[in-house]
Amino acid sequence: MKRIGEDVAEKLDYQPGVFSVQRHIRGKWVCAQCQTLIQAPVEAHIIDKGIPTTGLLAQVLVAKFADHLPLYRQEAIFGRAGVAIPRSTLGAWVGSCGVQLQALVDALKADILSHSV
Repeated sequence: MKRIGEDVAEKLDYQPGVFSVQRHIRGKWVCAQCQTLIQAPVEAHIIDKGIPTTGLLAQVLVAKFADHLPLYRQEAIFGRAGVAIPRSTLGAWVGSCGVQLQALVDALKADILSHSV
């Protein structure tokens, strides 16, 4: 197998107070005899082809819904940390997470409504 290239994906992660970038490198390999291309599959993400990791998405959702911190304030906080994330992007992330969590909401609703009290 001969390496002919690589795909690099960068994801923005957040640990409380610290932003970091995770780099995922997937090499491309080709067989010289049979001319087949082999590459590792992309791991699943909440937002396909998006830059946030699950940690950053969890931080945005917890800050918005548990800590009652509006997106414009989160935008300012992230800006002071040196990362410019527009509130429109944060809103799109919240919406995408809402779509992904809808199955959990439906299951919880069915469980709650199945009890008499």
